[in-house]
Amino acid sequence: MKKIVSSLLVASMAATSLAACGGSSTTATTAAATTAAAAETKAQEEKATEAATEAATGDAVTLKWALWDASSITYYQPLIDAYKADHPNVNIEMIDLGSTDYSTVLGTQLSGSGSDFDVVTIKDVPGYMTLVNKGVLEPLNDKIKEAGIDLQQYGGITDQVTINDNLYELPFRSDIWVLYYNKDVFDKAGVAYPTNDMTWEQYDELARKVTDTTPGSEVYGAHYHTWRSTIQLDGILDGKNTIVGGNYDFTKPYYEMVLKQQQDGVCMDYATLKTQGLHYSDAFAQGNVAMMNMGSWFIATLINKIKSGEYTDCTNWGMVKYPHAEGVEAGSTLATITALALPTSAPHKDEAWDFIKFVTGENGAQVLAETGNIPAMTNENIVSAIASMDGFPQDDTSKDALITSHTYLEMPANDKSSEIETVLNEQHDLIMTESSTIDEAVQAMNEGVQAIIG
Repeated sequence: MKKIVSSLLVASMAATSLAACGGSSTTATTAAATTAAAAETKAQEEKATEAATEAATGDAVTLKWALWDASSITYYQPLIDAYKADHPNVNIEMIDLGSTDYSTVLGTQLSGSGSDFDVVTIKDVPGYMTLVNKGVLEPLNDKIKEAGIDLQQYGGITDQVTINDNLYELPFRSDIWVLYYNKDVFDKAGVAYPTNDMTWEQYDELARKVTDTTPGSEVYGAHYHTWRSTIQLDGILDGKNTIVGGNYDFTKPYYEMVLKQQQDGVCMDYATLKTQGLHYSDAFAQGNVAMMNMGSWFIATLINKIKSGEYTDCTNWGMVKYPHAEGVEAGSTLATITALALPTSAPHKDEAWDFIKFVTGENGAQVLAETGNIPAMTNENIVSAIASMDGFPQDDTSKDALITSHTYLEMPANDKSSEIETVLNEQHDLIMTESSTIDEAVQAMNEGVQAIIG
């Protein structure tokens, strides 16, 4: 304003001086001075208005979010839109690093000197461990405490990714394991449907009841994809055993059950599945599989492919909670998580942390549920949102299957996880092809992993 007043005074003095001299040139000069003064006044007023607006709203900030498959994953943009609705001055730029080598590429970029990511998505536990060991992620303990975040809402998952008492990520998406079943198979056999509270022994009995080994019209009571997780991880739901502990005797009862089912025609032969490369979704879609243990990511696949008319023999499906050992609480299950972390090199740490809190909290969970994805945190409203999706089974049992009591990571945080997994995969293959006995292979697991973890 001082500049405006000064300019007006100068213009006024100039006009007075010229007017005292008289003549037509004096009038023209006075008009020019007045016009210049008015223009400068307008410019100053516009700058003052702009400054006032910036002071009131704050400068716009662009956060760079590292992720994968931006064009095909349905929840990214809805999360951004929901956040921007309350934070119009924050722009979120998605940086797609691709899916195939995402963790490797992210680690390389964060370790370099030019990374300007504000928020990074953590795809898996081995990738998380690599980034923590490189020292490129901010510990979140103090921020979590200051924000009053209750970690119990994540069902114990965060305890399994805490490293040396520090948490470097917060989960926002989780895939839990459930038991899918084909209602038509059970109806045809006159057998009652699975329930949300079954021991493995009860599950085995049920699978055998609906099995039909008649050549050409086989019905399989159960199906196991070729991943080791479909069998080995059944034994960690008591919370006493872990897949990175170095002792795998607890897997024996589950291998014994599945091998016996395989020999009796209750499930498809592992070696045949490996040779044919039969995908688990194709196996279930055939309509002759009664039950299949699989992750909740299969829900969207089933709904979409039934809607499109691609799946016609498994349209009457449902799901129940994962079976459990005797004495283990129903709702205990396996899980994988997708999480967000804050890089140490983030240019806008405060704004990035605010976005992370939003995505990993109840607001973000609601957005995920509405797009058909399972959030890392759940409550009754979120479960209802998922269950209300068009195509989701409308029985209460299927809805209740989404509610967990305890969740255990398929691979908890361990800096030797990749090496451990190599040993476990190799021995799993030998057991299931009956190239080794269960005892021999489990002993090899014990010795191999113990040598890795020291």
